[in-house]
Amino acid sequence: MKRGLIVWDKAELPPEAFETRLAAARKRLSDRDLPALVVYSDLWRSNHARFYSNFMPYFNRAFLIVPRDSKLLLLCGLSPRVYPWIKSVTILEEIVPSPNLAKQLLEVCSERAWRRIGMIDPGGLPYELHSALRGNLEIEEVPHRGDEWERAMHRRARNIAWAGLRQELADGAGRTDHQFVGRLERRYRLAGAEDLVILVSNGDTSPAPAKGQTLRESFWVSVALEYRGHWARISNLPPLVAAGSIENLGGALPYECGEPREGVVVAGHDTMWLSEAGIEPL
Repeated sequence: MKRGLIVWDKAELPPEAFETRLAAARKRLSDRDLPALVVYSDLWRSNHARFYSNFMPYFNRAFLIVPRDSKLLLLCGLSPRVYPWIKSVTILEEIVPSPNLAKQLLEVCSERAWRRIGMIDPGGLPYELHSALRGNLEIEEVPHRGDEWERAMHRRARNIAWAGLRQELADGAGRTDHQFVGRLERRYRLAGAEDLVILVSNGDTSPAPAKGQTLRESFWVSVALEYRGHWARISNLPPLVAAGSIENLGGALPYECGEPREGVVVAGHDTMWLSEAGIEPL
């Protein structure tokens, strides 16, 4: 299972964060004369739906609909038996069972006389959904932009990652990589990590999954950690080694390669913020 217990700590991420995000999204829709924004979500592409509603699925697919002048609507492939749980950890009030997502979206658009909609990353839709919608609906891409609340949550994930790594690095040498990774994962899970990728190396190869080798002094570790839907990536690799890989943590996927854009969280050897002035610490 990708995620552990999903809860919503409103002191950590308050309801007004979503109110502000939705107001900004509706302003963008108004500027483009679009009636709604549609956001695709699945297990691995949940960042944007999480941003607008706090919806983070364990599995299956959904379309989050943000109408310009009415409440959010979730078209959901999950069974209705989990809808009470979804409502308890999101701002969602209306959920429609949707085993056929494309058909259900087209029906909603037809009922509301929407012939043209906005969508974040329409090119990232699974092929069968893209094919079913193509020709039946005009879709305009509406770019996504993060905010300070999202930045703070990534900062929390980063701090958890560094705290755990620093505690285990001190006596990691001499252990097998399996032992080291197990101890590190235990710390992260107890701190609330929902998903983890831990790679290690003795410096003679790039970091890779543990394979039973004994770790030497100055071994390398790379950690990608998810905390309440927000990813961080850190490593103790030498900066020149780590500099070759910059990933976008604020994109449609949990973390992805490619040219990052202003206003998103990115990662190389540490998790950082890409602003107008360039790369900044979180």
